[in-house]
Amino acid sequence: MSVTDNQPEEKQTKPVSPEVTPVQEEFRFETEAGKPSIEPEKPRDGETVRQAKKRPVLRWVVVLLIIGLAGAGYAYRTRLLRLISKDTTAQTAEKKVQYWVDPMHPAYKSNKPGKAPDCGMDLVPVYAEENTAVKTNLPEGTIQISPEKQQLIGVQYGTAEFKAISRTLRAVGRLTWDETKIARIHPRIEGWIEQVFVDFIGKQVSKGQPLISIYSPELWQTQQEYLLALKGRDELADSPFREAVAGSVSLLAAARKRLELWDIEMAQLEHLEHTGKPFKALTLYAPSAGFVLTRNAFPKQRVTPETELYAIADLSTIWVMADIYEYEAAEIKLGQPATVTLSYAPGRSYRGKVTYINPQFDNATRTLKVRVELANPGFALKPDMFVNVELGIGYGKQVVVPQEAVMDSGAEQLVFVAHEGGYFEPRKVQLGAKVNHEFIVLGGLKAGERIVTSANFLIDSESKLKSAAGGMGMPGMSHGDGGSKAPATNVPATGKPALPPKSEDHSQHQPGAAAPQPKPEDHSQHQLKKPQE
Repeated sequence: MSVTDNQPEEKQTKPVSPEVTPVQEEFRFETEAGKPSIEPEKPRDGETVRQAKKRPVLRWVVVLLIIGLAGAGYAYRTRLLRLISKDTTAQTAEKKVQYWVDPMHPAYKSNKPGKAPDCGMDLVPVYAEENTAVKTNLPEGTIQISPEKQQLIGVQYGTAEFKAISRTLRAVGRLTWDETKIARIHPRIEGWIEQVFVDFIGKQVSKGQPLISIYSPELWQTQQEYLLALKGRDELADSPFREAVAGSVSLLAAARKRLELWDIEMAQLEHLEHTGKPFKALTLYAPSAGFVLTRNAFPKQRVTPETELYAIADLSTIWVMADIYEYEAAEIKLGQPATVTLSYAPGRSYRGKVTYINPQFDNATRTLKVRVELANPGFALKPDMFVNVELGIGYGKQVVVPQEAVMDSGAEQLVFVAHEGGYFEPRKVQLGAKVNHEFIVLGGLKAGERIVTSANFLIDSESKLKSAAGGMGMPGMSHGDGGSKAPATNVPATGKPALPPKSEDHSQHQPGAAAPQPKPEDHSQHQLKKPQE
């Protein structure tokens, strides 16, 4: 037995390679020659090998779930499209196609489907039920629009109403004196001013307040004559001569009348008769209450009957001269109520009425002057102040429609009347004044009729489109026959052939004319380059 046999047999162990997990295998890949391979990712801290094995399984489950949902959605969509297509096909089959038209040029019709040679667009079918206005005995131009299309274009409705209409006309005015309440004071005798009691402009005076006193030699002489006539009447009262008695009485009456005409008060005459002594100066009193506008009276000043001593204006009433624009002048009437406000005094207003309308326009401002008279309590309104004037205008009860319901082309005004079954009738109306976003209808529409207030332009376009497609055919045109079987010239109801519009050139639409061919494109620059060897 050899030594080797006596020794215990050693176990030959092979190096055990670490177990490669699927996660590590996923990140392992072969690299190109000469490049080191990337080390497999080590499991993160606390992550077990079993959890790492479950990750790719979860990923595949999520991917399969997404694919399944996408497939189910695509199948549902395909089925829904088929159902819609069947419904559309059934509805189309029920409708009878009259002809096909070019959507760009509806005047051209064809009895077969196809493409328009000028623009290459598909011809649009026109069904029999779309042109049933004649069957329903509706006026010409009436069209029918389906509820779906109405909802798509946003059609809204309103009603022609019969109600009381009024509005407020606003203008700017300027305050001024009431000219009928201005008193101008002149002396009736010649003399000199002794005293001045009202000595500045703007002073407020009351009726009967003394203004000035005047010394006049003529007044003194007349008083002496009056006293002598009074004494003579008393002495001749018992005279048997009736002529002398009558003369003395007439002389006394003449002297008294002269003094009265010089504005001598009754109290002054009684004082003269009682005392028997003439007074030196004559006092002038204010004939009315108001404010002094002008003053021309000074002490020791010589005055004559032509001298204007004072001008007194009563401000208990005041005028407003309002400027009315030319297009609004016809709505102003005498006695019309008015409200006056001030921009710097909000919440306060004054009531008045129109008392005068100027017969001539202002050439510079092209406005009409209108006078409003109103009370001025407390003298809060001052002349030459600017105010805002509001005039109430009443039109009575009228048929009105909203402003949005009217299509105004300048030459005519149209309103679309809605009938049952989705029919829309374009109707001409006569309009009056525009009041608060509403038009007064003078003719063409009755109260209670249902009208369109939104999408009028789209309905009008649809009406003109179908009218052109139904009655404006061009001679010798047929877009579906290829030019070999051109129909006869379309003749309108008048019996005369329709002429093509001058503004459009449709020479390429003549039968037998070849459609313009597109210019071939050059794709030489698009050739694929050969890969470099």
